[in-house]
Amino acid sequence: HHHKTEKPDKMAAAAPQKVPLGPARANNERYEDRGKEKDVRQSNITAAKAVADGVRTSLGPRGMDKMVIDEHGETLVTNDGATILEKLQVTHPTARMLAELSKAQDVEAGDGTTSVVVLAGSLLEACSKLLSQGIHPTIISESFGHAAVKAEEILISMGIPLDLNDTTSLVEAASTSLSSKMVYQQADLLADIAVKAVLRVADQEKGVVDLNRVRVLIKLGGTVDDTELING
Repeated sequence: HHHKTEKPDKMAAAAPQKVPLGPARANNERYEDRGKEKDVRQSNITAAKAVADGVRTSLGPRGMDKMVIDEHGETLVTNDGATILEKLQVTHPTARMLAELSKAQDVEAGDGTTSVVVLAGSLLEACSKLLSQGIHPTIISESFGHAAVKAEEILISMGIPLDLNDTTSLVEAASTSLSSKMVYQQADLLADIAVKAVLRVADQEKGVVDLNRVRVLIKLGGTVDDTELING
């Protein structure tokens, strides 16, 4: 493990020659601190990539389901990113942040829980290349800020305005998000029910939907096709 030597500070140069220990030791310590910073950053990036790689294979129509077994021996098979990460009980703080990110995405948008994690992992991987080129972390994070603003502009310009009275488009959107779920064969029926239920509880003036007002009750016996929407 060899340290590069750094030019001593100007003050050190002006100091009397009798105490060469002082400045040299300070410089060495400063180097070790920098080394530590690098290690911490690297370990953060590695942890985030590990989480992203864990859920990446469950993404998309060809995505595979994951089987998670918890400490009580209960088995869960799912390909929902947020659920997988919640069950994994991650300990590393950075990996923990990605799990929280996935949860926040679930609450905010209700979809894309795996995508945000995979995206974050890839962005961090890109960061590590920039860091290895010697670009300062502050510059990288500021640039991410600019990129986010720009990305938002582009997304808004690409978006298709949606009329809530246009039920066909709403049902299409709902069936798309069902295509990766276990019940995709009944997507038509369930998408229709989902759209009707959400429109019932949606407060269109405020543009708010409180999903807690939709209760899903599971009854034993019967099949998915017997699912029905009951008002009240």
